[in-house]
Amino acid sequence: MRVLVLGGAGFIGRYTTAALLQAGHRVCVGSRHPDGVSKRLPPLALHCERRQVRFETLLESSSWAPILAQVDIVVNCVGVLRPRWGETYERIHHRAVAALADACVLGGIQRLIHVSALGLHEKASSGFVRSKLRGEQALSTRRLDVVIARPSLLDGEGGFGARWLRRVSRWPVHFVPSHTTGRIAPLHVRDLADALCALCAIEPKLGTREFELGGADSRTMKEHLAALRREAGLPRAHVINVARPLARFVSHVCDLLYLTPFSYGHLELLSRDNVPATNALPLLLHRAPRWVGVREPRLRRTRGAPVPA
Repeated sequence: MRVLVLGGAGFIGRYTTAALLQAGHRVCVGSRHPDGVSKRLPPLALHCERRQVRFETLLESSSWAPILAQVDIVVNCVGVLRPRWGETYERIHHRAVAALADACVLGGIQRLIHVSALGLHEKASSGFVRSKLRGEQALSTRRLDVVIARPSLLDGEGGFGARWLRRVSRWPVHFVPSHTTGRIAPLHVRDLADALCALCAIEPKLGTREFELGGADSRTMKEHLAALRREAGLPRAHVINVARPLARFVSHVCDLLYLTPFSYGHLELLSRDNVPATNALPLLLHRAPRWVGVREPRLRRTRGAPVPA
């Protein structure tokens, strides 16, 4: 099977490319800068064909035609944390995705796999969340074999957000927005890549199918930072709860100045649960998900006193 991985040199894309190659697929890497991504690609992918893909310019189905030539399946791993220049949320997450779907229909593409996110909802005020949702809604109206993968929070080497969270977890003090009580199911990016590879092989079906993907457990952000800290062998951190107005102000400053992965969109997502209603990952991989961080030691009782198990 010949698979085009859009965003193939990005965090999710390069792991997906490696998983597809290991499974015996032929892979074409779509990237904004195809000639300059060799250092980011896995060694297996250095021989892969590369095609230039700039989502902000691909807003009509006809623009996608040459990019989709001689491709069986498309895996879309493209997304932007913040708008920049012409890369707006609306163009990247919605309009280009809708045009891509139309081009897949016209080009006879067998399947479009679209990586979205958990926790999207109509009442969101974040442009990131709203545009992601509109992209999903556009796909659901196309007569095409569409698979939407919704992962929870990702962890793994090379991820911008994952790297920052691990860095923050090592601080002796953790600043956690007081209202971010929603639970997440941290997922290793290798598991997501293996799941996307498995989704390439499921039975064909016209219409939209949705797969929610999560890790081995669910936890709050406070608990996630603690789990990463335990993995580093560090003692408990002191937690300071940040009031909602201040957290929102800081998130907007980070968005404005392009500082850290902390954004208003993420703040909104963390205010409610982002765990799969039914986790499709074990079914797709035929195994349990990898554990992210170190779990909280369970206690057992000895003569009435709790001690670490």
